[in-house]
Amino acid sequence: QVQLVESGGGLVQAGGSLRLSCAASETGFSINAMGWHRQAPGKQRELVASITSGGTTNYSDSVKGRFTISRDNAGNTGYLQMNSLKPEDTAVYYCNADLKRVGFLRFYNYWGQGTQVTVSS
Repeated sequence: QVQLVESGGGLVQAGGSLRLSCAASETGFSINAMGWHRQAPGKQRELVASITSGGTTNYSDSVKGRFTISRDNAGNTGYLQMNSLKPEDTAVYYCNADLKRVGFLRFYNYWGQGTQVTVSS
């Protein structure tokens, strides 16, 4: 069965940048709406960025002006560009997306496996 696969996490110094990617594990799928969530130790999972099927974006106050959510032109891969990273951004990041098989009508919701982002002070 198709899965969402995340990549791009890692260790970075404060002030640095990372770009997270989220893509279907099989060809022939497109992303509709998408969101990025994060969960730090001892805290609840937090929605930090989202994009609607029409391209409207929203961000939490903690990341606004620093993070950018996007999809590639073909709609095959979603991204979270993270700039000016702070130690408080350290968390496991999860993508959540509606996927549609090309040639079919219905979207189904999937979660990525999570990727660790660690920002050193």
